[in-house]
Amino acid sequence: MPTIQLDAAAVRVPLPGRGEREILAPTTLTLTQRRIGIIGANGSGKSTLARMLNGLVRPTSGRVVVEGHDVVRDGAAVRRLVGFCFTDPAAQLVMPTCVEDIELSLRRRVEDGTTRRQRALDVLAANGLAEHAHDSVHSLSGGQRQLLALAGVLALEPTVVVADEPTTLLDRANTRRVADTLFGLDQQLVLVTHDLDLAARCDRVVVVDSARVVADGPPSEAIAHYTSLVDGLSTA
Repeated sequence: MPTIQLDAAAVRVPLPGRGEREILAPTTLTLTQRRIGIIGANGSGKSTLARMLNGLVRPTSGRVVVEGHDVVRDGAAVRRLVGFCFTDPAAQLVMPTCVEDIELSLRRRVEDGTTRRQRALDVLAANGLAEHAHDSVHSLSGGQRQLLALAGVLALEPTVVVADEPTTLLDRANTRRVADTLFGLDQQLVLVTHDLDLAARCDRVVVVDSARVVADGPPSEAIAHYTSLVDGLSTA
């Protein structure tokens, strides 16, 4: 599996006339497991942590390195290695039809139009969307749109897939379908999720609370720590 290293990586944003706000405290982690879950409350900093892994958010101090490539100095190389899937597929789906959207992902990798179209069709077939190749992306169900967004990421053959709460907007059946697809990937998966059942399927779980990593380890232990935090808030 790839190696992702965070070395005192932190994110702060300036507040006009009031100093800075810490979005993520200095964080040091070495991520090598195949399936890594990141859990925490809304606003805890978990999505910031995930977005640093492919340079969507740059650390304001410290370093993030993926397979020897620094996300700041070697951003293009990191983006080739790390694919990112957003919570809302609308953030990724921009073309009218499914096949056109996958072709857009492939535009820089496959120059010949005929070859690119066939490659896009193959990607759709591999992700169970062959029959929707020429359908409008707006005609798809929520689960199908999320699978299409993921297919666009996978078309570029990344080494790591980061998925930021990919099942939040889905019903139970589509959550299961998308989750099974993610956990079936050959790539290393970093999964940000509120779904503790999905977190429990990971090899390692990182808990983020108030901009800090407060637990990190086997899923059962990390999830227990997180639920104790939640229970403590509910009784406060």
